[in-house]
Formats: sequence, structure tokens, C-alpha cells
Amino acid sequence: MGFSCGIVGLPNVGKSTLFNSLSTAKAEAANYPFCTIEPNVGVVPVPDDRLKQLSVIYKTQREVPTTIQFVDIAGLVRGASKGEGLGNQFLSHIREVDAVAHVVRCFEDENVVHVEGKVSPVDDVETIHTELALKDMDTVNKRLDRARRQSKGGDAVEKAAVAVCEALAAHLDSGKPARSFKVEGETENVILRDLQLLTSKPVFYVANVDEASLADLDSNPHLQKLREYAEAEGARVIPICAALEEQIAELEPADRPEFLESVGLKEPGLNHVIRTGYELLGLLTFLTAGEKECRAWTVRKGATAPEAAGAIHSDFQRGFIKAEVIWWEDLIKLGSEAKCREAGKLAIEGKEYVVRDGDVIHFRFNV
Repeated sequence: MGFSCGIVGLPNVGKSTLFNSLSTAKAEAANYPFCTIEPNVGVVPVPDDRLKQLSVIYKTQREVPTTIQFVDIAGLVRGASKGEGLGNQFLSHIREVDAVAHVVRCFEDENVVHVEGKVSPVDDVETIHTELALKDMDTVNKRLDRARRQSKGGDAVEKAAVAVCEALAAHLDSGKPARSFKVEGETENVILRDLQLLTSKPVFYVANVDEASLADLDSNPHLQKLREYAEAEGARVIPICAALEEQIAELEPADRPEFLESVGLKEPGLNHVIRTGYELLGLLTFLTAGEKECRAWTVRKGATAPEAAGAIHSDFQRGFIKAEVIWWEDLIKLGSEAKCREAGKLAIEGKEYVVRDGDVIHFRFNV
């Protein structure tokens, strides 16, 4: 089960630099190489310090992080919704991802041309939003025509579809994305979901700033404008310097801490981008630990113990008996499973248990 985050942005904003940095960054934890599935798809390890801490306790041979896919989506131009440039390819790629990381240029540099002739983050964001919304309008209107024709025979679902599509068309027309459009009722939600609208994807913004801005982000006027815009729609903004991230990614892991310190960073900005994408997808990490390996696993928020067991192997889910659960901080603090057991910090959980981010779980199953 791969969860994917698409990287979008106008040409020359630092989108490919970001993707290339992700592709060379390799996890420090477990020599996990970024692997490219297609030219524009990369599997990226999710940074997680808990693995390192657990592997000290278990004297583990290897650490295996969990991963998320990033997709470098062809640069968008005005008119993409009408098929301009690589418009159709661009829009179909966005349809396939689960969330969107929108890279926005927040730096001045006369050597780097801006496609619109001036640096204006909010205008850039609006350009892409408009193209996605136009394509969505097209999708909604086609569905509305079909619903109007088919509801004449008294089909209840198609009647509901008429109501949903009319309200949705008005919502999109007022400049709002589909993700802020809410409907009541299971039928209505299915109709909305089946439309697979581009503006329904959760979004966060990656503000590409110059190196000088990193020391004092509040002094960058472009970033401030983007933050205000994002705040209004409840989206997060992650400031990074893509050019600097490229340099960090090319260094050997052992040389990175010193370089990070010299530029005033605690960790690469990419880590924030990866973690934000992961959170935006509604994912959480549980851990398994032992002498052979400490490993991070991904499940959706709200997953039960048997579903988590299924993330490891379908047999574990089928034959699930119980889960032995220790909170990772208790394990680090007390130093061993035995001590957690003595202190009453090891819980035996059944099929109803909802997994938390940071649970260290040992599954009992019978096949």
C-alpha cells in the first residue's frame, strides 16, 4: 500500500531541485536508498528518531524506516486545463496522488527567470488553483448533465447527484476548492468521492526561500504573504531553501551535522517536508522491535490492532489473537520490555484497540 504526495509548482520555482534532493538524501537511519519507480516517482524514507533509540535498547542489527512516495509532476503552465503544455499529463498525475506539496517561489534572483515576469507567491498559487478548478468545473458539469438526464426516470441517487453537483459548481465558481465543500449523508459523500476532484486533495505549501532568509524568516515579505494566504484556507507552509537542501543531500550522512550547524539548521528542511506530507495523508507510524531489526510501519489514523497486524502480513491479520503494546517513551525510559512489564506499562490489547503513533507492538496470531 503506497501513499503518495505530488510535488507541483510553476516552472523555475525549485520543484525539481526539491525532488532531486529527496532522491539523493537517503535515510541516515538504515542505508535505505531512495528508489525511483518511474522517472518521476521516488520512494522516500520517513525520518524517525525513535528507531535509533529503540535499536540501542535491542542491540538491533538493522533499522528499517517506513516510506512515502513523492511524485514530481510536470511543470504547470496557464491553460493546462485546456491541454496546454503537458496539461493533460499534469492533471492526470495529480488525480493519481493522495496529497499535494505545492512549491512556491519566495526569493528574488535576476538569474532565475520567473514565468510570469515577477515574484508573487499568491499569484503563483492562484494560477495553479485556477487550472485545477477549471478542470474540476468541467468534471462536475459533465456529471451534472448525466445526472439531470438520468434523474428524469426518478432515480434517487441521480436526483441527489443533481443537488450535489449544482451546489459544488457554485462553490468552485466562487473560487473555493472542493476540499472545503462538505455534504451530509452517505450517498452524497459517495457521489462527491467518485468525482475524484483535483481540488479535493489536501495541500501544503513549500516556500522556497533564499539562504539569507533562513536566519530570519519573518523578514521575507514573499513568505509572509504566502503564510497569510495559507492561513486563510487552513494549510501549512514549510519554508526551505531548495538550493541548500541540494547541497545537504549530496553530503555523506556523517558530514551533514556539521554543515547543518554551520547554516543554523537542526535538521534538513526536507525532513519537515516528508513529515508534513505523511501527516497530511492521515498516516501514523507504529513500531516493531527486536534483535534482528527495529522497523517502522505505516497505517491510517484510526486503524485497529488487526489492521496494523495486516500491514506486516495478511496472515497476522487473519489469525490475530492479541497485541502486546508498549508506548515507545516508556520503553526508552525503562530500558527493556521486562521492566515495562514489571511497571505495568505493557498492555494486552484485543481487536478493538486503536493504534497510536509511537506504539511498539508485538502481535500474537494463529494461522
